[in-house]
Amino acid sequence: MKTSSPLYRQIAKQMKEKIHKKAWLEGETIPTEAKLVEMFQASRVTIRQAINLLVNEGLLYKIQGSGTYVKENKIEHNIYSLKSFTEEMNALEKQAANKILTFQLIDPPDEIRSRLGIQEGEQVVYVRRLRMIEDKPLVIEDTYMPIKLFPDLSLEVMQGSKYHYIEQTKQFKIKESFQEVLPYMPPDEIRELLHLDCNIPIIKVQLSSTLKDDTVFEYSELYFKSDEYKFTIVATRT
Repeated sequence: MKTSSPLYRQIAKQMKEKIHKKAWLEGETIPTEAKLVEMFQASRVTIRQAINLLVNEGLLYKIQGSGTYVKENKIEHNIYSLKSFTEEMNALEKQAANKILTFQLIDPPDEIRSRLGIQEGEQVVYVRRLRMIEDKPLVIEDTYMPIKLFPDLSLEVMQGSKYHYIEQTKQFKIKESFQEVLPYMPPDEIRELLHLDCNIPIIKVQLSSTLKDDTVFEYSELYFKSDEYKFTIVATRT
């Protein structure tokens, strides 16, 4: 003989529907326990069980003394963790894909040459990639890499992970990355590539990365969809 599921599970299911239907918005607090008791006509113990179930499922999270919040369904980018887009997506068990929009050898403008620390006359490979998950565009990346360091850099390499190529194929040691995070009003070309419906600010990151001997091996400008990404910064008091 089948029995109905426990009341707290039934309530958790209704709470989940409110999250999926956007009645409870990401990043905002859910109603207080007292209001939930009244809403679902259940005891505080039952409400707490329902909340804990959704916390364990990763849909809600608690902040001591503040309340219970709907977890934001955004990709987290930690600027103090030097990981490639592919590595970030693999950690989230998501399948990443790169669409190469531009791949060419160029004489870089003065600003790019200065950021890479190269001399006048030295050429770089310029690559524009559209980074995607399940055919959904998330990031546009403009990368400049000195040809003297990567004479065998190919379009096929850039369709995968460039850090894997640098570390595994070239056997270079990557040391660190310097990143500037800026609000940015995208031009029409970027807005169309990221499938943005309206002209809203996005997140622009200017990034320079060095090898173990302090040689700058790349300068990149990345454009992140602000409704898909959140950035985390860890500050240490010294």
